[in-house]
Amino acid sequence: MATGGVHGLGFLGVRIENRERFRAAVGLYRDTLGLEVVRDEPDRLVWFRLGDGTELHVYGPEDVDHVAFGDRPCVGLVVDDVEGTRRRMEARGVEFLWDTQRDGEREWAHYRGPDGTVYELIGPDVM
Repeated sequence: MATGGVHGLGFLGVRIENRERFRAAVGLYRDTLGLEVVRDEPDRLVWFRLGDGTELHVYGPEDVDHVAFGDRPCVGLVVDDVEGTRRRMEARGVEFLWDTQRDGEREWAHYRGPDGTVYELIGPDVM
């Protein structure tokens, strides 16, 4: 596979504005499916980890950082080189929403796909 190719899904995020629906979704993933909770901020966000390490983030009505997701899930695509992939995509007219973000281990960048959905590139932090 060429450097920068997509290796799989590394993230799935969804923002749920309605408080009752947010709490029901959290209950489904936590209590019914038994997913591991890795971060919990009541009515703002709950992050889960699946068995393969993929993260599922559920953002609630108190979250203001992920409003751009709208009512569609945001899928994170795993790549080797976020910045290189971003440059290739921008050269083809793909709109990125924010600067690339980093946490010392990973880096990620959100873009709007042709269907209007927000997606994310996610990969190792090479800086």
